[in-house]
Amino acid sequence: MKRTGFVLAAAMMLAATSALAQNYPNKPIRLIVPFPAAGATDLFARTLGQKMGEKLGTTLVIDNKPGAGGAIGSDQAAKAAPDGYTLLLATTSTHAIGPAINKLPYDTVRDFTPIAHVGDAASIMLVPVNSPAKTVREWIDYAKKNPGKLNYASSGNGTIVQLTAELFKSQANIFVTHIPYKGTALAIPDLISGKVDVLFDSLPTGMPHVRDGRLRALGVTSLKRSPLAPDLPPIADTLPGYESNTWFGFYGPKNLPADIVAKVNKAANEALADPDVKEKLARLGIEPATPGTPDQFAKLVATDAAKWKKIVVERKITNE
Repeated sequence: MKRTGFVLAAAMMLAATSALAQNYPNKPIRLIVPFPAAGATDLFARTLGQKMGEKLGTTLVIDNKPGAGGAIGSDQAAKAAPDGYTLLLATTSTHAIGPAINKLPYDTVRDFTPIAHVGDAASIMLVPVNSPAKTVREWIDYAKKNPGKLNYASSGNGTIVQLTAELFKSQANIFVTHIPYKGTALAIPDLISGKVDVLFDSLPTGMPHVRDGRLRALGVTSLKRSPLAPDLPPIADTLPGYESNTWFGFYGPKNLPADIVAKVNKAANEALADPDVKEKLARLGIEPATPGTPDQFAKLVATDAAKWKKIVVERKITNE
């Protein structure tokens, strides 16, 4: 009798889940963006979300929940009902770097369902125009001849900007002093004046200063040349394997039904192929991700998280 009851309950639950997925979506979807409005992640969410809504036949309502490096919004997504009506746009900071640096109220693997990898944003290596280095190799040689005399700026302790520089230092085997700022925009004037020797900044923020002749770009942090800056060689040409990208991806709460995951994944991949979406993302310095599966996205995040954890431990990086 107990066994029969258990089987019946399981069958009813399966039927209910199947019905939920078949009717999905039948109301607006809340898309949590764990960063402030008007930032790159928010603008990306609004650009992609509008087109995804058209594909899904509903509206994706952007809900900005900034704070604690993305942990506040991510926590809300983790604790939401697994019905597909609360999604999260996560980034490298929330799901790859955050777990290595912060004590989080959730587990980034156990408490989320990966859905889709949707974009990547590379950075560029910037130096003052009066820097003696005109290539990545020349800058490394310059740093080795001046150990401890050069510095690099970042947007703060524990940020992707700092970790990108520390990864560079580790692979180049150089000693360069860290100067944290409250955002790269505040560091740019000191870089232009020569008070700072190098900064790894985003393409949209850094390239206008390069075009104006106020800064020099030495390389891009992606493994291959970026279509957004085709003239810049990858740093990996000098330091084999060097790569630092900010990825963007969709997650749902744990136990999200597979049929719902498939529908959102399909809508995301179709939206990324839209020419208008591609053009708008290019202005944000974001390359659309190659269409992929949730499993492929999960593997990408796991690999990235392991890489950044290694750097955090080796370089003794904290957020203080």
